[in-house]
Amino acid sequence: MKYKISGDNLQLVTVELEPGEKVYGEAGAMVYMSSNINMEAKMRGGLLKAIGRKIAGETIFLTEFTPTGGSGIVAFGGNAPGTIKPIEIAPDKEFIAQKDAFLCAEDTVELSVALQRRLGSVFFGGEGFILERLSGHGTAFIHACGDFVEFELDAGQRLKVDTGCVVGWDDTVDYDIERVKGIKTMFFGGEGLFLTTLTGPGKVLIQSMTLHNLASALAPFLPGTAKGTSGSSGVIGTLFEETIGR
Repeated sequence: MKYKISGDNLQLVTVELEPGEKVYGEAGAMVYMSSNINMEAKMRGGLLKAIGRKIAGETIFLTEFTPTGGSGIVAFGGNAPGTIKPIEIAPDKEFIAQKDAFLCAEDTVELSVALQRRLGSVFFGGEGFILERLSGHGTAFIHACGDFVEFELDAGQRLKVDTGCVVGWDDTVDYDIERVKGIKTMFFGGEGLFLTTLTGPGKVLIQSMTLHNLASALAPFLPGTAKGTSGSSGVIGTLFEETIGR
């Protein structure tokens, strides 16, 4: 399977399929395709896996694309301004992604549910109890808001990240949540109460912008939204914005 990622901050991935090759994607992710591409919605993996995908934030039905009568092309794009990154999956190299990160993948890649392993991550992770697991072998594509930043952590090396900025990591990376130290920092630092801690070995991907921050930046300019609150920060600032927003 050949592919090309085009664009800067509103990227598309165009996949070229030969006879016998197949890709599948999140419902609504297809942007355009050649006339010889057959498109069919399927409940991949059966009912239980479909329900798991729904809980993870994906759709029950995934759309499969196959060429007929020769090679064909199909292009996919995310649902927000951002970038696309290919992830190589192997039997000994699975990848864990936050919900809504998955865009499309080769037919040999399996999309399933992965549960948070620690209580701190479950209750304070900011991304919920459910994660997405990419396994099997082949190429998958994930989408993030803003730009990707990649880290390759050595064994025991730790990286602390804003909880909403973590996109995904190799399954060899340990994922947990820790509380921000200091009362003043917690309430007035503008970074929230908790940070994600990622411990190597393995690859970690983060995004430079989150949908939440993008929405917050645009909110003062939308009709019916209270203005003058963009300078608020931290927990107190958030509570203030929510109060006057009512």
